[in-house]
Amino acid sequence: MKLVIASNNAHKVREIKQILAPWFDDVVSLRDMGVEIEVVEDGETFEENAAKKAREVHALLPDCAALADDSGLVVDALGGAPGVYSARYSGAGPMGEGATDEKNNQKLLREMEGVPEGKRACRFVSCIALVRPGKEILMARGTCEGRVGYEEKGDGGFGYDPLFVIPELGKTYAQITAEEKNAVSHRGAALRELHRLLEQEQK
Repeated sequence: MKLVIASNNAHKVREIKQILAPWFDDVVSLRDMGVEIEVVEDGETFEENAAKKAREVHALLPDCAALADDSGLVVDALGGAPGVYSARYSGAGPMGEGATDEKNNQKLLREMEGVPEGKRACRFVSCIALVRPGKEILMARGTCEGRVGYEEKGDGGFGYDPLFVIPELGKTYAQITAEEKNAVSHRGAALRELHRLLEQEQK
């Protein structure tokens, strides 16, 4: 069976392929399938958004398995914000129009002004949904614990990576290599959990 990933992010597709390739005949992106779809992420949880995306892609390609993920940054001092609104945190209206990575990071820094070191805990969360013909949906969740930095550091990554400090490394997501990030990342953890669930099905 072919697995279609609800993303055109080449790095994300490669990461997913590395972990899930043994379970599928082929792993491809939406672009590879010639599909364009814009799913409105209006769920209140990462799980709801991931499941909605996977189901909508599967509805278009019913002979294929469909995988989608939703991820974001959860900051304890902000009551869990930006959470599911991570990508549109600095934008206007429910769809976060005009939001950019840079604006999101600047808003986060403003919101965290005056918050002491001991209260800057946060985590990246990734939820992955896998929809297959005739089978129950599989959901997997992964997290990576960190803290919000005081300034942006590093040129790699995207989104909140320059502000997400991994305490044990003393570096941000944007300061480490792709290999180092894969080893500790929230998406990597969620994919490994999904791999475990697929293995469990075989028993």
